[in-house]
Amino acid sequence: MKTLLDFDLRRDLRGLFAAARREMGATAALLIATLGGLAFLSIADEVAEGETRVIDLAILDALREPGHPRDLIGPAWLHVAAMDITSLGSLAVLGLLILLAFALLGCLRRWGEGALLLVGAGGGLAISQGLKALFARERPGLDYRAVEAVNASFPSGHAMMSAVVFLTLGALAARFAERKRLKALALGAAVILSLLVGLSRIYLGAHWASDVLAGWCVGAAWAMVCWLAAFAWTLYRGRGATPPA
Repeated sequence: MKTLLDFDLRRDLRGLFAAARREMGATAALLIATLGGLAFLSIADEVAEGETRVIDLAILDALREPGHPRDLIGPAWLHVAAMDITSLGSLAVLGLLILLAFALLGCLRRWGEGALLLVGAGGGLAISQGLKALFARERPGLDYRAVEAVNASFPSGHAMMSAVVFLTLGALAARFAERKRLKALALGAAVILSLLVGLSRIYLGAHWASDVLAGWCVGAAWAMVCWLAAFAWTLYRGRGATPPA
């Protein structure tokens, strides 16, 4: 026969497991933010000293026909696909995604999540432009570029902003999802999209490989910092929301 103690014990265990999940999510986010920041500093130091130029140039040459830097390797459809994918990291496309997502969150009256998205994207853009102005690195030569590009090269704005926006959207989608498979799909899709955008920038010669790697690192770190800030605020307000896995 079940007693009141049994029900209290089950309730306490559920609360304990929920708290453990929250702590694991926060710990994972903190770890990603820390490692991303440290990795970016390491890459930035190597770039400033010019130690990445040899491998950066070798990667670009490997993606071109021997002796013809303007000719990309691979079939024509791959060139077109790379152009389409790289546009996913443009400010125009990301801006539209942010506006649509914010409108959806507004309709759901989830203003906190909407503010997180705006702050994350706005802060990411400011950080990207600030770092570009600080390092003022030249892009690959015109012979290597298959697309037009403006401003400085380091870090890659497409790689960084796609990481910030897609990871934030993936985390929000995972938060609303109830099934673990849907959470994993949302976060996995965000990571894959970010990776594809960055790789397309290297393939098209718009960035050095070190630019893209640095953009991924600082973008993921900033996205996790915003997530942790929102999570801390949620706990402070006593809502007890469970973060995404």
